[in-house]
Amino acid sequence: MNTMLTPGGVPGSALDEETARAELYGLLAALYYAPPAPALLARLRVAPTQAPTAGAFLEQPWRALVEIARSRTDQDIEAEYETLFGGVGKPEVYLYASHFLSGFLNEKPLARLRTELIKLGLTRDPAMSEPEDHLAYLCEVMRYLIAGDGATLTSLARQRDFFTNQLQPWVTLMCEDLQHHPKAHFYRALAEFTAAFTSTENQGFDLLT
Repeated sequence: MNTMLTPGGVPGSALDEETARAELYGLLAALYYAPPAPALLARLRVAPTQAPTAGAFLEQPWRALVEIARSRTDQDIEAEYETLFGGVGKPEVYLYASHFLSGFLNEKPLARLRTELIKLGLTRDPAMSEPEDHLAYLCEVMRYLIAGDGATLTSLARQRDFFTNQLQPWVTLMCEDLQHHPKAHFYRALAEFTAAFTSTENQGFDLLT
């Protein structure tokens, strides 16, 4: 994948591909779950934008994300998050699998996800305010499957199954909603990067079949 990441979850120095994948999922989880913390945005703004291999697929969308982070203040990005995903009632853009797969929240896709999570030995933290089918939660599960201890958890087959069942069917639709939203700026760039990253993941998993 030719990605550069630092232990802080933002591309910086060359790491092995599996660590890079895990940290990218962790970064996406942090950016989608809540308005980014100032420390995270500070790391993002100083991240290098040149991939180890010229023309790498993620290089252009990553550069665009870093550049717009540099051009916007913390307050701009927080306000954009609240405009798109927060507020009372219906959000401008949904981040839940159930919405895209069934048209409603807390429906059968969430129940199926919870069954799969039980098989993985995972449960929702009571402190988490969002249901498990929130994009941030799913990205965090992928990070865990890649970086977790034990051969079963870190197997590519297990990662592929979770990605194929829980992310691949709907994440592109969510990205398109963000990319076309007139109020999205930082999050439009994030959606473009998310779409590119999940596309590379899908292609990689296809090679396993």
